[in-house]
Amino acid sequence: MSKGLNGTDKRGIRELGAEKKVGWDEVPQGVVLHSFDTEIENASFLKPEEREYSDFNSYTASVASWRVIKPVYNRDICIDCQNCWVWCPDTSIISRDKQMLGIDYDHCKGCGVCVEVCPTNPKSLLMFTEAVENDEALAGWPEKKKKEKK
Repeated sequence: MSKGLNGTDKRGIRELGAEKKVGWDEVPQGVVLHSFDTEIENASFLKPEEREYSDFNSYTASVASWRVIKPVYNRDICIDCQNCWVWCPDTSIISRDKQMLGIDYDHCKGCGVCVEVCPTNPKSLLMFTEAVENDEALAGWPEKKKKEKK
């Protein structure tokens, strides 16, 4: 069932915002949205792609269409400091065993926090418009800037 690092077959199957909108007074009181289809023990010890998520869950929904700019990741510059993983408000940085592996574009909203907290020179994450392919962005990556002597 696993599709690798990006999750299960349900990953990104729904587009948030496509469902019927209701007013605040039409939302049923006491609604509970369950994260998983079945009882799951020790979910915190499983990788996200190993969990059985319900259909109505943020894990299964994609917000990619909201994004105008996206972060692109350059493995050759990354020092695996994990700043981007810690600070990402959408947990869109994919990291395993303290190594940055990529970006979850299904959940990234393009806020740029990951780029702001990146300490490398040049940064290992940069923002590009959605239309730019990742390979094209990597080909035009800036060179390291040398420090000026005082």
